[in-house]
Amino acid sequence: MSNSGQPRPQRRLTARGAATKVRIIEAADALISERGVAATTLSDVRIASATSKSQLYQHFPDKRDLVRTVIDVRAESLLAQQRSRLDKVVSLRGFELWRDELVDRNAIRHGAYGCPLGSIANELADHDEDARRAIAAHFDEWLEVLGKALDRLKTHGVLQAEADSRALANTLLAAMQGGYLLAKATRDVYPMRAALDAALAQVKAFEAPA
Repeated sequence: MSNSGQPRPQRRLTARGAATKVRIIEAADALISERGVAATTLSDVRIASATSKSQLYQHFPDKRDLVRTVIDVRAESLLAQQRSRLDKVVSLRGFELWRDELVDRNAIRHGAYGCPLGSIANELADHDEDARRAIAAHFDEWLEVLGKALDRLKTHGVLQAEADSRALANTLLAAMQGGYLLAKATRDVYPMRAALDAALAQVKAFEAPA
């Protein structure tokens, strides 16, 4: 999306051009993870990706275009991972394993991993309305993935029919995002696990009688 708010026409890329574009996006993603959006310049990205100015601006005329692409690429990867795990969930134990996977991965960096989508949302939500809308849409996709997993538990008779899947999905996602933030600040994954445990307790409160 350009500054005018109008989408740029899509050009067919050569294999070499596509590889260059991927290299630029990967370099930008790594720099943003390390420094944040504000401290990452197009010049930094050009150097890190070993591309020329003409190559960079051919694919991304301005920084907002590049940042928006990084957001979309992060979301695509993140949601693919979440679908891979949550589309298989047919029991409450499945949600516990989902929680363990999130917490254990964050523990590798002593709580500093953070959510690839949440971290960029914290920085951009008040300053870039287009980015905020894009991130909100991706979070809504995430809620749908969680909600479908919860609906599946209702279909299988694991959860009571009156359980509000959307509300419970919001509870799980909010606990996760708050947990990521506290874990990052304290360099300890305990707050994240505690938050997710509390959210899962809300889900388990709707467990159907045996």
